[in-house]
Amino acid sequence: MAATRPESDTPDFDPRALAEAVVNVAGQSHALMQAYLSHQSRGFDPLGLNRAFLDLTASLMQNPQKILEAQFSAWNSYLDLWLNMANRVLGQESDPVASPGAGDRRFRNDVWRENPFFDYLKQTYLVAANTIQSIVADAEGLDEKTARKVEFYTKQYVDALSPTNFLMTNPEVMQRTIDTNGQNLLQGLQHFVEDFDPESGRLRIRMTDHEAFELGKNVAVSPGKVIFQNELMQLIQYAPATEQVFKRPLLIIPPWINKYYILDLQPKNSLIKWLVEQGHTVFVISWVNPDESLRDKGFEDYVFEGPLAALEAVEAATGEKEVNVIGYCIGGTLLSATLAYLNTQNRAPFASATFFVTLIDFTDPGDLGVFVDEDQLTVLEQEMHDKGYHDGKEMALTFNLLRSNDLIWSFYINNYLMGKEPFPFDLLYWNADSTRMPAKMHSTYLRRMYLENSFKDPGAFTVGGVPIDVRSIATPSYFISTEDDHIAPWKSTYLGAQLFTGAVRFVLGKSGHIAGIVNPPAANKYGYYTNDDLSETPEEWLRDAQEHAGSWWPDWQAWVRPFAGEPVPARVPGEGGIKPVEDAPGSYVKVRA
Repeated sequence: MAATRPESDTPDFDPRALAEAVVNVAGQSHALMQAYLSHQSRGFDPLGLNRAFLDLTASLMQNPQKILEAQFSAWNSYLDLWLNMANRVLGQESDPVASPGAGDRRFRNDVWRENPFFDYLKQTYLVAANTIQSIVADAEGLDEKTARKVEFYTKQYVDALSPTNFLMTNPEVMQRTIDTNGQNLLQGLQHFVEDFDPESGRLRIRMTDHEAFELGKNVAVSPGKVIFQNELMQLIQYAPATEQVFKRPLLIIPPWINKYYILDLQPKNSLIKWLVEQGHTVFVISWVNPDESLRDKGFEDYVFEGPLAALEAVEAATGEKEVNVIGYCIGGTLLSATLAYLNTQNRAPFASATFFVTLIDFTDPGDLGVFVDEDQLTVLEQEMHDKGYHDGKEMALTFNLLRSNDLIWSFYINNYLMGKEPFPFDLLYWNADSTRMPAKMHSTYLRRMYLENSFKDPGAFTVGGVPIDVRSIATPSYFISTEDDHIAPWKSTYLGAQLFTGAVRFVLGKSGHIAGIVNPPAANKYGYYTNDDLSETPEEWLRDAQEHAGSWWPDWQAWVRPFAGEPVPARVPGEGGIKPVEDAPGSYVKVRA
């Protein structure tokens, strides 16, 4: 006779009944949350996170079935993981249930794979992280900005809880603690004290050894002269490296959110040095690091006192009325405004224009859009009104959050848990050398470009009181974007390239916003894609694109050569019509925020 199950006060588990009960509770909870939202005092919430996550909670309450499904999926994953671990103990091989993404370097140490305990810990975390993020990503009824905000900050939360960030769950930190008898933790505490700013209450994690670099000594060393300056910029002319140069000079407009020497870090990776060696007479704008005295400088001031003033100085120094021009990031946005304004004046001094990772259409600015909404901008504008500028350190933190595992947590582990000194790295030295932004200019940029996305619309943006239209730009243009760009997503830069009426060559480099641009041919890294047709969508363009190995720099040089003019004797800074102010890299770039 088959054994019968003994009677129990506990009923059989019925998932359908559980779901119905949760739905009932969710309905009542939703009413309570709505009442709370209508009466609560929001308090000081400059990021708008309270409202965003309350909206998320309300959304999830309306469809608890999805949460249950995600929980059951996670439970099944954990069952598979336990089974795999049991098989592993018995000496059997099994495929991992969860693996880090291709770009996730947190678990690259072999211990996370070879040691059963840490492999189990890693996969447990990844299952939980994926479950949490999938629940948030699948939430319905949220507007696009709120959805992106909760997804972004949920990822920050999940990344912060990684086992790599804690002493007792990071095998490398545990081993170093044993090897140093705990001295790594004492040294890490010392680093923490040094990095903590008591005035602002902020922790400024050092990413590199700041004493290892000095402008003009081992970074920004290309020889040249500052030949012109005004309140907003110094203009550097670089010394030639060839006996003859192209007739048309080359003007570079870097972003003022960062300093120009990202293009001249060291000789081995200097774009400026390479351009000079190709025969270009190179001029670079070095923007001022503004203080409160420049609070009223607006975006159009950057047009007139930046590229337009530089054009006059280049003509005075070389006698040339036509130049080729490059704009990097927001420098490219400024370039497009300048080109559109010049069209209204019937002037065409630029023979060609090149745009490095430049947004012109801000329909989808990527994760940076998380930081720009009416509430956040209102708070920021009040802060800038009080100071006269936006603190560059805050901007740097924003950019670091876009890649928090690489640019925050990896250094947290190295400096504070491992107790090691930051490694000398020129790129990270530049990254930490932040700049301020004038209050008026930065407000205009964030409000008109990011919040309203009006810059792309004909006549919606004015320069010098004149309505401009970027769609009128007919200058032959070269767009280089990068596929892993977190600051200027390439599909969005592609939308900007489609606005122009002139011939456009669009090229997609591999890697990100910096590494994909500063990619010298000698390094033979990354690669790039080309497609002579500007397809209707970026997806179609990439589908038909041809892949190339190495740097995109030679491709650009071949493209710009017809616009460069015939060879002329090399131009030496100071021998033209302008007396030099000082040696490169100049004094403006040395002012630290």
